Amino acid sequence: MRFDDTAKYAFTVDFMCSRLDVSRSGYYEWRARPESATHQRREHLKLLIEKAFDDSEGTYGHRRVHAQLQRWDVQAGPELVRLLMRQMGLEPCQPRPARGCLTDPDGTADIPDLVQRDFTAPAPGMKLVGDVTYIPTWEGGLYLATVIDCCTKEVIGYAMGDHYRTPLIIQALKNAQRNGKVSAGAIFHSDRGSNYTSRGFGEFLAEHGFQRSVGRTGICYDNALAESFFGALKNERVNRMVYPTREGARRDITCYIEHWYNHRRLHSALGYNTPAEVYAAHQEMRLAA
Repeated sequence: MRFDDTAKYAFTVDFMCSRLDVSRSGYYEWRARPESATHQRREHLKLLIEKAFDDSEGTYGHRRVHAQLQRWDVQAGPELVRLLMRQMGLEPCQPRPARGCLTDPDGTADIPDLVQRDFTAPAPGMKLVGDVTYIPTWEGGLYLATVIDCCTKEVIGYAMGDHYRTPLIIQALKNAQRNGKVSAGAIFHSDRGSNYTSRGFGEFLAEHGFQRSVGRTGICYDNALAESFFGALKNERVNRMVYPTREGARRDITCYIEHWYNHRRLHSALGYNTPAEVYAAHQEMRLAA
């Protein structure tokens, strides 16, 4: 810390130097000394860290900030980024504990688990996961059904409504198909909720050539990719907002998915790339082959 030349102190320079056991001439020599290159670099780095943090709307921790700096060709170690963020008081938003569950188990459904917690795939469209979550508004609940690609981690289809019955989850899957990002014979995996194990949903999957897969009852890890997305959505967006209307919530969640999560958010499971970048890379390899 350097004292300003015009500042007025409670004590004289002579008094402070004597108490700190330094010479008066040494103090003035230190004050006149130019800032080091290391100090200047760290000050510049702080500006870039603050920009990366602000661009994420305060959601990035030090690892994602570090990844963003690398994308800007800025060299800095992750520990230095964490230290500077701590000095700057930049703390990412933290997830709240989960409140309840929409799964209504149907123990009679004899459906295999084709995923076995392996939420990866060699190409887009081959393995999909789905789930439903609840969004509170002043008008009442809004339900969001999603379809996520295990290869790219992209939300390739979703639907929202004031209920979470079977037509809502079917519409989410139809929207994924409409986007042209579902392969023939794709696996569709979900939890063992009654709507996902219903006869109507099973008939839709069979009619469209999907391989049906479900996890075990009450085991969130069996559908961890869907749970991870909902955790990010609520931590980074929903829990920081108040929605007076369902329509306002619908627009905000659509913006989060389309403009942030799929196209700008850096995903650790993708080597800190975005889903859109991973999908584009697969498309280039397919065309080149």
